[in-house]
Amino acid sequence: MLPDDEDDTRTYVVVHNDEEQYSIWFEGRELPAGWHADEVSGTKAECLAHIERVWTDMRPLSLRRAMDAGPA
Repeated sequence: MLPDDEDDTRTYVVVHNDEEQYSIWFEGRELPAGWHADEVSGTKAECLAHIERVWTDMRPLSLRRAMDAGPA
């Protein structure tokens, strides 16, 4: 059984991919291909709060760039 958020004592790390999408990952586990660790780690709540502060545009980077370029 997984622990409730309040009982979760595991340490997480904030990760992002090349499309600047964010997630959390268990500290010490190998990251999946294409994901990179940020320099933020802590409780699940701390990591999710960080993501909420920095991930202000949910669109993938490639879509943002295409939209900024305008019509083809």
